[in-house]
Amino acid sequence: MNGKKPAGSRIKLIGVILIVAAVVVLFKIFNGQLLLRNALDWISGQGMLGAVIYILLYILATVFMMPGSVLTLGAGVIYGVVWGSILVSVAATSAATAAFLVGRYFARDWVSKKIEGNEKFKAIDTAVAKEGWKIVGLTRLSPIFPFNLLNYAYGLTKVSLKDYFFASWIGMIPGTIMYVYIGSLAGDLTRLGAEGHTKTMGEWILYVVGLTATVVVTVYVTRVAKKALAGKVKSGS
Repeated sequence: MNGKKPAGSRIKLIGVILIVAAVVVLFKIFNGQLLLRNALDWISGQGMLGAVIYILLYILATVFMMPGSVLTLGAGVIYGVVWGSILVSVAATSAATAAFLVGRYFARDWVSKKIEGNEKFKAIDTAVAKEGWKIVGLTRLSPIFPFNLLNYAYGLTKVSLKDYFFASWIGMIPGTIMYVYIGSLAGDLTRLGAEGHTKTMGEWILYVVGLTATVVVTVYVTRVAKKALAGKVKSGS
């Protein structure tokens, strides 16, 4: 019975990976960015129903690891800065949580078996569990850490759902407002993702803040992980 569980977890994980990979390939083949813009164009005329569909579309795009920047920018075009920021905040946090849960319940057991005898990985995992909300919040401020992949990665750690949810939500607010604002400047969905875009002062500020957060989170995670590992070695566990 013990031998069957890891095999089942492995099959589930492989199934999820294949589905996500297939969607990513199809996204590229059928010009997914154009499809998302067309979807946004339709959503713009649907009122409250459109907002609900937007959230669902954002969740699906995130779970299947599609580039979602056009959705965030598009909210600025359709709903303006204030309502667009609120909508994206709800959509992005819901999407990040959905991907986190997929990662936790489809891959966590399998990964746990793989790192069972590795004290370094276990120490890092324990560190994230203890300081999870700080680490999650800092990585959400950084553009270096890929949003879609990060959602799944945190699902493989021991960070609590509550800490992950609130830290993700708060950490994504600055970037959300900035990108929605940038989208509102476009004024037209057809201009989203156009070549030759010149970064605004706000974008440069966001990148500087993000890069600073990247350095901080890297140093912080390393320090916390080393402390956790030293504790394990000292205790002899």
